[in-house]
Amino acid sequence: MKRLVILMGMLIVAAQAAQKPNVIFILMDDMGYSDVGCYGATKVKTPNIDRMAAEGIRFTDFHTGASICSPSRAAFLTGAYPQRCGLYMGINQNREAHWFLGLNPDEITLAEQFKAQGYTTAMVGKWHLGKEEEFSCFHQGFDHYYGAPDNMGHNSAFYDGKEVVYEHTPLEQMTTLYTERMVKHIGAFKDRPFFIYFAHNYPHTPYKAGARFKGSSKDGVRGDVIQEADWGIGEILKALEANGILENTLVIFSSDNGPTNNKYAQPYSGTKYVSMEGGHRVPFILYWKGTVQPVVSDVPVVAMDLFPTLSELIGAPMPTDRKYDGVTLVPLFSGGSIARSPDEPFYYYNCENLQCVRVGDWKLHLPRTQAQLPFWSMKKQKDIATPQLYNLKTDVAEQIDVAAQHPERVSEMMALAESARTKLGEVGQRGAEQRATGTLFPEVPIVGNHVLYWDKLSDKEKGRAKTEFTALKTKRKKSK
Repeated sequence: MKRLVILMGMLIVAAQAAQKPNVIFILMDDMGYSDVGCYGATKVKTPNIDRMAAEGIRFTDFHTGASICSPSRAAFLTGAYPQRCGLYMGINQNREAHWFLGLNPDEITLAEQFKAQGYTTAMVGKWHLGKEEEFSCFHQGFDHYYGAPDNMGHNSAFYDGKEVVYEHTPLEQMTTLYTERMVKHIGAFKDRPFFIYFAHNYPHTPYKAGARFKGSSKDGVRGDVIQEADWGIGEILKALEANGILENTLVIFSSDNGPTNNKYAQPYSGTKYVSMEGGHRVPFILYWKGTVQPVVSDVPVVAMDLFPTLSELIGAPMPTDRKYDGVTLVPLFSGGSIARSPDEPFYYYNCENLQCVRVGDWKLHLPRTQAQLPFWSMKKQKDIATPQLYNLKTDVAEQIDVAAQHPERVSEMMALAESARTKLGEVGQRGAEQRATGTLFPEVPIVGNHVLYWDKLSDKEKGRAKTEFTALKTKRKKSK
């Protein structure tokens, strides 16, 4: 009987795929594991997200590709570890070492997969994969763009296509603006297959709630903006239903990385910026009314699984000229199993530094020094002199080091880490399988941790570097 149910589910998925299902991927910014009701939040109400979880697959063991914005987004869109696709640092247009970098245009994104299958593609929200024109989302498969593409502290401009419509994003209107554009897109695209990547800027700071939602939660302004975002998601679902396409649309909900405050990552330790579970483990929901079987799943899945999943769903072949780090989740839609072995390692990189390895329930924190840490975590992480081993099944908060009791396990996982470094790299060590970082100036070194790099230069070298960077910027401006 179970086999018959699974077979019928697979046939339904196949039939829906033949109709070219629509896909909406909703990605929040800095939303933690326990930030919404269905994952344990008590001070905010998120009925629409909770509805998707109740009627879809709610994953309890989902990990992003990185614990900061740019690399995690690259992993979602390319199906590869950030180290593999070359974008492992946080992109900041005001940082001398990174302003000219971005996601390599040679990378194949989800949007390009959809576009090759005849889909209309649109992005709403935060891009954060390179500010310069060469790294625009328009060069990565998107037909339409609307939103604030960067961190507000770097650039607060708001765009409609390539036109700046607000020099400074009206924060209290952001969710309303996004919701209205999403509803507009759904109405405009309803008669042809579409893929919309909705990357909300909230609850990343700075934020302001709209007038209707001010004081609506029990968790201050942050809670208010989450409730407002949930309202917006409800409007999107209503629009899908009103246009008669809800049952032919897969809606995906997740977050780029963990929160900046651990109370929103409970029961896990850590936050954004670090490799504790709170930095990587976030909500992940697949909602497709009438097709995805409702279930709470503890199957370990990762951000890189999205690319092969959606590629299979729309009949797009996986490119054969590059390596990927995910597997398709389509079998889970109908109660089946995915192809990944329970013993397949997951690697927690933080910029160039491999910090942890997970195999099954075991997670090994690798030795590290301050010289290996990325600048964003230097004040949040300490040196580790010897490997630390934790069992996530019995110790989700990573508090009880059992390395001494399991030396063979430690040895096996240390060997996996060393193998990963040869392929994906380490600080000061190029990996054999790393693809090129997108850059305007191939002659300039790619520096992940510019702080440590700068500290190593002499005063004379620093002066020369500043002169060269100034010349590059001037040359760039003149060329425009």
